[in-house]
Amino acid sequence: MLDLDGVIWVDGTPLPGAADAVERLQRSGAPVIFATNMSALTVARQEARLAECGIDAADSVITSATAAGRLVRPGERVLVVGGAGIVEAVERAGAHVCADGPAEAVIVGMDPGFNYDTLGRAMRAVRGGARLIGTNHDPSYPTLSGLVPGGGSLLAAVAAASEAVPVMAGKPSRPIVDCVRSRVGDTGVVVGDRPDSDGRFAQALEYEFALVLSGVTGADDLPVSPAPRYCAPDLAALVDQMGLE
Repeated sequence: MLDLDGVIWVDGTPLPGAADAVERLQRSGAPVIFATNMSALTVARQEARLAECGIDAADSVITSATAAGRLVRPGERVLVVGGAGIVEAVERAGAHVCADGPAEAVIVGMDPGFNYDTLGRAMRAVRGGARLIGTNHDPSYPTLSGLVPGGGSLLAAVAAASEAVPVMAGKPSRPIVDCVRSRVGDTGVVVGDRPDSDGRFAQALEYEFALVLSGVTGADDLPVSPAPRYCAPDLAALVDQMGLE
């Protein structure tokens, strides 16, 4: 179970050796699934980006938006603070995306266009009775120039303005755990760069946790909790460490 940002790429730029490491994992016979808290992109776009990196990920990507779609019901009006990935998940659930006004749910994810007006519309919808759903709690997101605010930061603003407690969809929460359980078996390894999401995701799945230091978490941040079963500079080094051919 591989994370994307900080494991396969950073800000869309492939990390050295990642594609070869995935191929080695796939060649070993282990089922390889990709699970990301990034909700902005559709599943097809994530799969296409992986293909551009030389990675075959057809029908193998699960996103926090996918999980959030499980939390809305057909016919509901849903205000989306985020990108096309959330819109896709809402529409696949049979719900309707609305720009403003009364809503049964508000889903918040990564939204580079987030501003005071967006915050106001989301706040009013939640105060008007809409359920607040967060795709993830990640406060930051790795880019080539350093960390930038993540979807969790925007969710925190909406939750504070609304005085509401959000229901979480992405790693390490139950909805995405259920998505994974419906696809793979009872044992496995979660590879990620964030102990607070990937590590706790592994715990929720009762999988082993492998930490790579190519994303948010660096060597200076060690030790971390939960403690990883494996720790390596990047995915290529991790596959070497695990002895997979």
